[in-house]
Amino acid sequence: MSTHTPLYYRPEIDGLRSIAVLAVVLYHFGITGLQGGFVGVDIFFVISGFLIGGLLWREGQSNGAISLKRFYMRRIKRLAPAYVAMAMASLIVGYIVLLPFEFREFGKSLIAATVYLSNVNFFREAGYFDSASEDKVLLHTWSLSVEEQFYIVLPILMVLLLRKPLGLRALLWVSFAVSLIACIWMTTRSQPAAFYLFPFRAWELLAGVLLAIESQRRTLPQNGALSWVGLILILVSIALIPASAQFPGWHAIGPVLGTVMLIANGQHDNPVNRALSQKWPVAIGLISYSLYLWHWPVLTLSSYYRGGYSNGLETAFWLLLSFALAYLSWRFIERPFRRSNLSPWPTFGAAALVSGALVGVGGVVFIKDGMIERFSDPLRTHIDASADFLQDWSRCTVPVSGPFEGLEVCPIGPEGEPQILVWGDSHVRALKEGLELAAYEASAPALLIWRAGCAPIFGLIKDETSATPAQDAACSSANTQIETALKQEPFDTVLLVGRWGYYANGGGIGLDESNKISAQVRETSGNQSEQIAQGLVASIDALEEVGTEVFLLAPIPEIGRYDSRQIARALAGNRLSEIDLNNATIAARSEVDARSTPLREAFQSVAETGATLLDPIPYFCDSATCSALHEGKAQYFDNNHIVNSAALRIRELFTEVFARGTSQ
Repeated sequence: MSTHTPLYYRPEIDGLRSIAVLAVVLYHFGITGLQGGFVGVDIFFVISGFLIGGLLWREGQSNGAISLKRFYMRRIKRLAPAYVAMAMASLIVGYIVLLPFEFREFGKSLIAATVYLSNVNFFREAGYFDSASEDKVLLHTWSLSVEEQFYIVLPILMVLLLRKPLGLRALLWVSFAVSLIACIWMTTRSQPAAFYLFPFRAWELLAGVLLAIESQRRTLPQNGALSWVGLILILVSIALIPASAQFPGWHAIGPVLGTVMLIANGQHDNPVNRALSQKWPVAIGLISYSLYLWHWPVLTLSSYYRGGYSNGLETAFWLLLSFALAYLSWRFIERPFRRSNLSPWPTFGAAALVSGALVGVGGVVFIKDGMIERFSDPLRTHIDASADFLQDWSRCTVPVSGPFEGLEVCPIGPEGEPQILVWGDSHVRALKEGLELAAYEASAPALLIWRAGCAPIFGLIKDETSATPAQDAACSSANTQIETALKQEPFDTVLLVGRWGYYANGGGIGLDESNKISAQVRETSGNQSEQIAQGLVASIDALEEVGTEVFLLAPIPEIGRYDSRQIARALAGNRLSEIDLNNATIAARSEVDARSTPLREAFQSVAETGATLLDPIPYFCDSATCSALHEGKAQYFDNNHIVNSAALRIRELFTEVFARGTSQ
């Protein structure tokens, strides 16, 4: 057994890096058997904490001081050159192939990644209408931002507590425990926050830091069996941990603990460490940073342009290209800059200039809305639709008291006490511009309350594939609170809006048929569609009993095969014939009507008992078909949400709602 000497180069750590980066890269390229390959990032966090934390601790204990100037110079030389090369290449290719909506978002993410706020940016974007991850060229930079935020905090703490090593160690141990507990707690409440944000990931880096400190304070006993256990934990995590709303949480403990075990016993002479120290694992480990940087833009931009990979050979080609670019990046960019003799202040100055340039370019791309002038007119209607889904929600608030305490409420129309409530799911968002203008035209203050995937039905309990358990529970809780509020302090008028066919049929249609929802309604019976119908009728009856006039918006027609972004991409890449385009932009009227069949009797019932049913069908359909286009202009963002211009066009549908509100 060899003595633990952390001052020496440890090839098995580069071998461990190879496992981490291969897990991530092969997982992203869709290689089967690696459903948990994303935990490679967690392995990287521990390795990073061990190496950087150990370096800082060693410097402080040996020299009695830590040079922050030298530390950050090393970080810039290590990370910035390869990142800049990748970002510039992605910018050039993105300009050529990305549509304005995605290119605009690329500009924003370029700014965030360059100033190490990428994780915050992608956390804020995470949600119901978030672009698919494969459209985000710089998504992978979130982990780099987490690391750099950590290395802003850690060195400063170590400098401040350099003379109090016991206090520093105690603070780091407490921070580790608090971060781990917070991660587990937050995963069940806001998985995107737990996944992306530094406070909930800090424990993984701290695991490496604490291991480095303790291993320098004393010689840790080496145990070959623990190397095997650590390797097994990592491999099992890579193979079995699912990409779900339960990660990171408890699931992240496995790969982190396995990595700690491997590093802690890394100098024991055993088959695991010998294998990790071999030529090829070490070689891949050496290029792991560049490989991580380059593989994701190669994957996203190529699959975006190609409309996905056609076969395994094509996948292999782009995978090999990622490795080639990684080697070139390491050989001609990463390694030369790391070995350069550039002193601190010129390094800082060059980094500031280049970063400023990237931020400036990103700002131009964002401000110019992704430079739509790059594309010809036939594409414009679908491109415009992909960008015509942003609304101004600056008037929204979350009351700290009152019947709607804790719920986001959004005033529309003129200032004043609202007597009209529009309550519903994400279709309220889609209609917002039309509803607001109708409220202004009628001089009727109103209030919007909406929650994605949450039907405006009292007593609703749901389990939705596109939502976390916490979001499902929040839907039920919010509906109960709204029920209490509307019975105790009734509005004069309430408009109910929902994707009713989705709830009644238990899922989406066409492009979003994989979205499933299981729903029950308290004090009802029968199957799901019957419970939704009974719950809707009962909710309207309850509102009418307290003197509220109720309006119900019938379903917006669903154009199952339409998505403005997918259509625009396919047209830009010449992958869509005129026949296919026509098929994607229309739906048979019979198909549209069938989605509402389970609720037809309910709609008739509420209309007969005094509620007013508003029918949007005439605005989008004739007797044979329904269309995503109106006078040549796209009216839909995806297959069920209309865009702002369509909401404005059909706002007369709501004239009676706001007229009644002003007359009472």
